[in-house]
Amino acid sequence: MTLTFAQLNLREELLAALQNQGYSTPTPIQAQAIGPALKGRDILGLAQTGTGKTAAFSLPLLHMLAEGERPGRAPRALVLAPTRELAMQILESLRAYGKKLKLHTVLVVGGTSQERQVNDLKRGVDIVIATPGRLEDLQQQRLIDLRHVKHFVLDEADRMLDIGFHPAIKRIAASLPKERQTLFFSATMPAQVADLAKSLLEHPVRIEVTPESTPVERIAQQVIMVPGGEKRQVLVDLLAQPDFSRTIVFSRTKHGADKIARILTRAGMKVGVMHGRKSQNARQAALGDFERGKLAVLVATDIAARGIDVDDISHVVNFDLPHEPETYVHRIGRTARAGKNGIAISLCDNGEDKKLLQQIEKLTRLKLAVGQRPPACGFVVTSGSAQMDDEPRSEQRPRRSQGQKSSRPQNKNKSKDVPGSDSKPAKRQSWQKRKRIALGKGQPEPR
Repeated sequence: MTLTFAQLNLREELLAALQNQGYSTPTPIQAQAIGPALKGRDILGLAQTGTGKTAAFSLPLLHMLAEGERPGRAPRALVLAPTRELAMQILESLRAYGKKLKLHTVLVVGGTSQERQVNDLKRGVDIVIATPGRLEDLQQQRLIDLRHVKHFVLDEADRMLDIGFHPAIKRIAASLPKERQTLFFSATMPAQVADLAKSLLEHPVRIEVTPESTPVERIAQQVIMVPGGEKRQVLVDLLAQPDFSRTIVFSRTKHGADKIARILTRAGMKVGVMHGRKSQNARQAALGDFERGKLAVLVATDIAARGIDVDDISHVVNFDLPHEPETYVHRIGRTARAGKNGIAISLCDNGEDKKLLQQIEKLTRLKLAVGQRPPACGFVVTSGSAQMDDEPRSEQRPRRSQGQKSSRPQNKNKSKDVPGSDSKPAKRQSWQKRKRIALGKGQPEPR
């Protein structure tokens, strides 16, 4: 017999919200996590993106908060996420499910106004969704009170540790009440993540769920062997093909993502960029345009792309192979969502990329098919476009070698008032005139 949400003893307001969104049957992780969470148990959930884990902690969290009492204006629940984008997705889910509940949620992330966030906190809040960096900023300024937190959620804990948030998470956890419920979710469980979970959880219910269909089954994966210097040309030729309707291109670095975006733009493609150096507004605008179909290509780094949930992504292209094979699985998981098929293509050279490819094939237990280079599209990536300077060449000044004098004419008697003038500044002449008169020396000699 198929389990339904109604059988999980959730509040009527939550069941109505789920019904409005067309959900009646929980996913495996939801079915296994919601019941124990409602009983106050700690949860250790191993689940990848696309398994429904956000609802697995959001629904019981909303239910328990609606049943309890608010201790003044301080938050009763804290949700930590590795990136702003994922935090915003969690916020949207909580607001959608809790639409009929009188609960207040505040987003505390970098890249947006701290003053606005502080004002929202002062008005009273039930749930804080935060990234570790901004949360610690507010804690150090004593602008947030976490002494009444009863429910602590860590989403994508492995990614937070990859970013370097391990010390921050331990400090934040230490500032919370010892008597609390902790819901800990991670896609992978390396030793460092396991140690963190052990330090935070008390007799947890362990739930391990894999997607109904693994990436190997629904994603056609291939690799194109190409010298590193020709990758950009191959990428342009690939994306020029008509079947690349909505594509994410992954770059290993922020600088590399910007370079790729500039070349694709010069090739006439509509491109957006997402990485940590972009402002929050710029990242959200790029993601929104990509989701609405205004952009055909989104170039992203791994950290910025965590939490992207856009339907109908036809292709994922790995311009750079990731250093961690698990990250490869997360990357290609952006396609083939909602039961659809997808295509993942990786560009690989014979250097470091080949070793990374071997690690990926070992993890996925799949020998990636070797694809052919696409036909030339007509746009040629020249050496100038390959360098992809931040500014047009005409606006850049040539660099002088050490010891070489500038070829521009120099004026030793510089004047702010009349550039290039040999006379002294007018203001100084006027001051000297006043001084001579004040000392009784009379008028200066006529010029």
